[in-house]
Amino acid sequence: MSADAGLERIGVTGHIHLTRDTEVLVADALRAELRRIGDRPVRGVTCLAGGTDQIFARTVLDLGGTYEVILPARDYRDAVIAPGQRAGFDELLDRAVTVVHTGHDRSGTAAFVAANRELVRRVQRLVAVWDGEPGCHAASTDRTVDRARRRGIPISVLWPAGARRMPPGAH
Repeated sequence: MSADAGLERIGVTGHIHLTRDTEVLVADALRAELRRIGDRPVRGVTCLAGGTDQIFARTVLDLGGTYEVILPARDYRDAVIAPGQRAGFDELLDRAVTVVHTGHDRSGTAAFVAANRELVRRVQRLVAVWDGEPGCHAASTDRTVDRARRRGIPISVLWPAGARRMPPGAH
């Protein structure tokens, strides 16, 4: 039996464009939630998008856990991750215990939906950093939450007091 066979896989979904202050609030909320869920290290599952996903990956590592990455598309790093954030993305990607590719070559809604579906398929629990507002595309946080609910996966929704998303066009 592998050392991580008993680990509960906890997926993450959430907003990408968070204010700097909100990133700190989200990290604290994720840390508290992961500790509440259990006293042993977790196996996270993330698409490693900016914002919530990368905060989650760092928090999992800080708490002694590991994570798997679901990459939406082969061009994801260059097409989606901002140039100034690529070094951090690369570091987090290198620290993943498993990297799964969806099979899509190009980033876009279809690839993001495929990644979210794969994430939900792999987890026993989902943590959503979500302000509760409906999204504007098929890969939005609310759609991932709905997919997990339909599968009967327990969901923790976190949106700390004072949290804010960046205004459109400010990112």
